[in-house]
Amino acid sequence: MLTSSELDQAIAASWDRQLDWLKTLVGFPSQRGLEGPCQDWIAAAFRTRGWSVDRYVLSDVDMEHLPGHSPVRDTDYGQAVQVVAAIRAPQPVGRSLILQGHVDVVPTGPEAMWSAPPYDATVVEGKLFGRGACDMKAGVCAMVFALDALRHAGYLPGSDVYVQSVTEEESTGNGALSTLARGYRADACLIPEPTGHCIGRGQIGVMWFRLSVRGKPAHVAESEQGTNAILSTYRLIEALQAFTRDLNERVKTHPRFSGLTAPIKFNAGKIRGGDWASSTPAWCELDCRIAVLPGMSLEAFRQELADVVMRAAGADPFLAPNPPEIIWHGFQAEDYVLEPGSAFEATMREAHRTATGAEAREWLFTGVTDSRFYGRYYDIPSLCYGPAGGQMHGFDEYVELESVRHTTRVIADFIQRWCGLRRA
Repeated sequence: MLTSSELDQAIAASWDRQLDWLKTLVGFPSQRGLEGPCQDWIAAAFRTRGWSVDRYVLSDVDMEHLPGHSPVRDTDYGQAVQVVAAIRAPQPVGRSLILQGHVDVVPTGPEAMWSAPPYDATVVEGKLFGRGACDMKAGVCAMVFALDALRHAGYLPGSDVYVQSVTEEESTGNGALSTLARGYRADACLIPEPTGHCIGRGQIGVMWFRLSVRGKPAHVAESEQGTNAILSTYRLIEALQAFTRDLNERVKTHPRFSGLTAPIKFNAGKIRGGDWASSTPAWCELDCRIAVLPGMSLEAFRQELADVVMRAAGADPFLAPNPPEIIWHGFQAEDYVLEPGSAFEATMREAHRTATGAEAREWLFTGVTDSRFYGRYYDIPSLCYGPAGGQMHGFDEYVELESVRHTTRVIADFIQRWCGLRRA
């Protein structure tokens, strides 16, 4: 086994190259539907390391029948590139591993509101700024260069390792699901999401839906003869906010998530409506995100949410005879928790403790990650552990570069403990 000093030296030897690699990765504007160039660059980077690469698109994979699949609208899966690299050990001496990260990023918002252009990968005072720098391209970089550090020291993993770069994590999770549909399995899955060096053992469920309201336009001078779909939609928002408060009361009895303050989050995230400032809006569409009550089936939760919406619609003079349509698209994600006591977690904690001299703290997420697919549906223990940063999904997103180095070190140590080593 490599000593701490040997690992540190191997990481230091490649640090400049690692930083340049991360800057290039952050420089790709890999928003949904535009991830192809980034993924092709990653596939090429994997091939130069001698790894066997499987590059495919989501339309190649039959997965609609699988648990965890989310329905899709407004995107072309013929352009959704996924990359899986295989590092196979002819005579395994340890346990196999999936290292997985996503390269899709959320929109930037108005770029003028950033301190520097969001894809310039600007470094200031030890922080790298850019969309996706924290969530989660730094983690992808750390897992790749952890393997590079072992190779620099003269070693390869002693068991099979699959390095997965996926998309759709920010909208459905279907990228992660596709790797499982394609047959990739291992004894554990590590996802270096930005946990701030905490053990990310669990997450809330998440559901996306669209409210579609239709009506009849009229000139504003005769607005009583028309409808205002936007104002009626706001009444539905108020009902969903009240529903969220109720859910947060109910979650207080949950053995895990009761320890979090208001883990059920609702967001009215995107609204479109109307056609003319002097015409009452005849239509409105609202894209929403809400956390799912832990332990509740998705079907039952959808029905309860639909009942809330329809009751609110029934109290609205316009919506009562014109009920809104609820369109389920995007995330339909159940909660997931890896219970304490696994050998996987113990090994991860040992690697963290060796690097820091302290015990890793626990992290339960009120959002969603891809870990649910591996742990909940395929019995592959899955945890998140990654760097520190801030402003995820906001302006001036950043990752702390020293934490990227630390994460690289911990992952490299974890790999040698979990997979064993063999001479390169």
